Amino acid sequence: MGPDILFFFDKRPGALPLYEALEDRILSELDDVTVKVQKTQITFANRRQFGCASFLPARRAKDRPEDYITVTLGLHRRLDSPRVDKVSEPYPGRWTHHLLIASPAEIDDELMDWVREAASFAESKR
Repeated sequence: MGPDILFFFDKRPGALPLYEALEDRILSELDDVTVKVQKTQITFANRRQFGCASFLPARRAKDRPEDYITVTLGLHRRLDSPRVDKVSEPYPGRWTHHLLIASPAEIDDELMDWVREAASFAESKR
């Protein structure tokens, strides 16, 4: 793990294990993924960005745990799941989903299926 990632979590060290679990699964289960640390998010991309981890407040403050990350995925469809905290359709046929993750156990097979779907959708874009 590079110093840029450690710096990203400097003010929220309790969320670092959540990110580590997410990154470990993504990098071990998907091919040719690049990770880019930016000011407000860490992005995952193949040909194009397909997801990111951030501290986006996808839930009201009273409903957010102290330590969390928000996983954002772009899909060709709207997910119908109680795990999705916010969803929008920024343009036709592209749905952006925000999921608040508060436990490594939430980085499960269902989430990874959505991550793979997002990566496939990004890869298919011209």
